[in-house]
Amino acid sequence: MPSSDDRPPLITVIGIGADGWTSVPETSWRRLLTADVILGGARHLAMLPDTLDVVREPWPSPLRDNLPVLLERHAGLDIVALASGDPLVSGIGSTLIALLGAGAVRIEPALSSVALARARMGWAAEASAVVSVVGRDLHAVLRELAPGWRVVVLSSDATTPDELARLLVERGYGESVMTVLGDLGSAEESRVDATAATWTGPAPALNVVALDLRGSVVGAWAGGLPDTAFEHDGQLTKRDVRASALARLAPQPGQLLWDVGAGAGSVGIEWMRAHPRCWTIAVESDGARAERIGRNAALLGVPNLRVVHGRAPDSLGDLPAPDAVFVGGGATAPGLLSACRERLSPGGRLVVHGVTLETESLLAAAYGEHGGELTRLSVEHAAPIGSFSGWTPGRAVTQWSWSKP
Repeated sequence: MPSSDDRPPLITVIGIGADGWTSVPETSWRRLLTADVILGGARHLAMLPDTLDVVREPWPSPLRDNLPVLLERHAGLDIVALASGDPLVSGIGSTLIALLGAGAVRIEPALSSVALARARMGWAAEASAVVSVVGRDLHAVLRELAPGWRVVVLSSDATTPDELARLLVERGYGESVMTVLGDLGSAEESRVDATAATWTGPAPALNVVALDLRGSVVGAWAGGLPDTAFEHDGQLTKRDVRASALARLAPQPGQLLWDVGAGAGSVGIEWMRAHPRCWTIAVESDGARAERIGRNAALLGVPNLRVVHGRAPDSLGDLPAPDAVFVGGGATAPGLLSACRERLSPGGRLVVHGVTLETESLLAAAYGEHGGELTRLSVEHAAPIGSFSGWTPGRAVTQWSWSKP
């Protein structure tokens, strides 16, 4: 439970740089001397002097599942946790605050590896991104692909640079400059520069990779990636109508989208690409398509998109309430639209597409009963007609969009 503002913190988290205790301020040292319990990884606990009479406990595995039990076991004791660098940069500090509340956790940061990497590279914070792949899928880096963009990658281990180089080459970014910075801030600090195509390794276990991206494939965070960016079997919300749907779904940081009847997953994927904290649950009844959504999500840099293989509305019951819902297929399923409206959070947005007369009639009725916006989208593309060119119309799409009061 989060502590109130007038209570002392339940746990203090002390950041330690790669140079060990030399950079830890005296106040943090004093805090260690008064602790009953010190938590940390094996590497940090091994740094403690043998003369320190205190209970030492390593982090449990898996961490998130077992952390509450560990903290309950030491309830009422004076607890200090050790962490690398800044505990709030993809660190244990964020996990503890999410579990206990900000008032229960005091953070004493050291200089982060991100700050050190940017200092070594001379990169401004506002002109580069940070992606952590510590215990995460490396494909998350692919969301950031854009010529001329700079990315600081927090590596999981010594294998990350090799895997990252291979991934960049596969995605057309083999000329990107990779700078592998090892053991930042320590006496063993190292630096190796190469392109993704020429990188051969090895790398230190503790490393950060600075990427100066160079490639011919232009990524975009605005809605409307080319249809060719997605693997599909024809069940795909096409580029122009997809951009229209995303404009009305209005992605916001931290919000959840249900992509119902997801097909190739294009809308849910682009929702997540709009901001790193957007997330999607894609619901798809066809098994082959459900697997395809996962592949598309990984290759477009959002591997954490969750796929539910099931038929709506039956498969929606146990899902967390969404901030937005897109129904790209199967809108005529009995009870589906009413279930989506009911589960939407206040202020949530619902966008439904239909191409059949039956779906169009359903959406017209929904518009008449609930209001919102009813739009008919018809897109034509120029195509050859003999030795000339002419307009080839696509199938018209009826779009109903509605916001929950």
